[in-house]
Amino acid sequence: MSHNLQFYIDGAWVDPVVPNTFDVIDPSNEDAFAQISLGSKADVDKAVAAAKRAFNTFGFTEVGERLELLNRIIEVYKKRSADLALAVSREMGAPRQFALDSQVGVGLAHLQKMADVLKSFEFRHVKGNSLVVKEPIGVVGLITPWNWPLNQITCKVGPALAAGCTMVLKPSEIAPLDGIIFAEILDEAGVPKGVFNLVNGDGPGVGQALSSHPDIDMMSFTGSTRAGILVAKAAADTVKRVHQELGGKSANILFGDVDLAKAVTKGVAGCFGNSGQSCNAPTRMFVPRDRHDEAAGYAKAAAEKFTVGPADAAGTKLGPVVSQVQFDKIQELIQSGIEEGATLVAGGPGRPAELNRGYYVRPTVFADVTHDMRIAREEVFGPVLAIMPYDSVEEVIETANDTVYGLASYIQAKDMQKAREVAARMRTGNVYINYPTWDAGLPFGGYKQSGNGREYAEYGLEDFLEIKGIAGYEAAE
Repeated sequence: MSHNLQFYIDGAWVDPVVPNTFDVIDPSNEDAFAQISLGSKADVDKAVAAAKRAFNTFGFTEVGERLELLNRIIEVYKKRSADLALAVSREMGAPRQFALDSQVGVGLAHLQKMADVLKSFEFRHVKGNSLVVKEPIGVVGLITPWNWPLNQITCKVGPALAAGCTMVLKPSEIAPLDGIIFAEILDEAGVPKGVFNLVNGDGPGVGQALSSHPDIDMMSFTGSTRAGILVAKAAADTVKRVHQELGGKSANILFGDVDLAKAVTKGVAGCFGNSGQSCNAPTRMFVPRDRHDEAAGYAKAAAEKFTVGPADAAGTKLGPVVSQVQFDKIQELIQSGIEEGATLVAGGPGRPAELNRGYYVRPTVFADVTHDMRIAREEVFGPVLAIMPYDSVEEVIETANDTVYGLASYIQAKDMQKAREVAARMRTGNVYINYPTWDAGLPFGGYKQSGNGREYAEYGLEDFLEIKGIAGYEAAE
């Protein structure tokens, strides 16, 4: 790739104002395999100025023009799918086929869904003698994470473009290469200059400059709750809108009427997917106390079937976690589970015996986990499952909700009436009953410290729009 050390600003690839190179590490082997440039406030200022100029035109384009643009982006995205998949696999350790099917595939699904939404979305309606109009909010700053990079880029850039916003994107500096390819895609698709801008960098250097910039009208951030708080504080002085999709500690409640072997096996797969690096992963599995040991046995068998290995190795089901920092954090939490008295059913500290290099975590299951343990309360962000026994429906609802997070919850039950009643009491932005297929048309986002605002489909589009009431628009009779 020829643009790794550059930024995409005002329709052109440009060098950083101040050179500052940064190694991109392959977590499968811990080697630096590429370099990018880290930006600064000066680069952000250039990108925001370009977006502000572009908004004067793009913010007033016709819906049909923006729909055509989205469709062109979709076609180029498809053409570059293999390049995107390889980049994601190298930079974050996703197994090759998973990177193509899931990491790249989910991004395509978001773009296609946004194009479908835009075909029929009502941007204005008459109310009495007045007109209510939904207009683009303006210049937006987008900060995206490393764990599902294309998911988050597309479910921010897609609706921002559909709304008529202009933007500056800061992808994660840990997994930045797919973002560079995405900028190339938008350039080839003919996005007008200044509408989309890309500045790589870290939180203190670029994230802070975006969040506090007086000409940014909205920040859309996905990442840790800790970083989300910093974005909100930086944005507060200019009273800009802040949309956050943050951490999670999702409960998976299994009722006694389910096929326990199937429910546990699927729950383990859900927790371990993407090497456990999903904010909505079902990491707390609640099972009836009298079936706890049975569930632990099924979980052990399921965990031991996960082949851990390099992203490019045939048969790898779990790649490495993304970085040394993440590896160390996960190891600390696994050790805390042992020290606090949980029963280690599978996995444990350290790498798998056959792997001595790379950020590999053993697929780990704890049983007899109590609500006060760190592994039950903190977001691990690795392939670590906590099995927790319960005695009553009231108890499990209370315990499941007793967390600072509120992103997702999962319910497994044959009795659909019971499942629906419990779903109504979950304090989470999403509830998944009986492991449904993923739906790009549902709203996604959290309660409490899991964030605010919603993404996906028309719900994501709404978040990039302001509402204007024009009184007296229609002549009175």
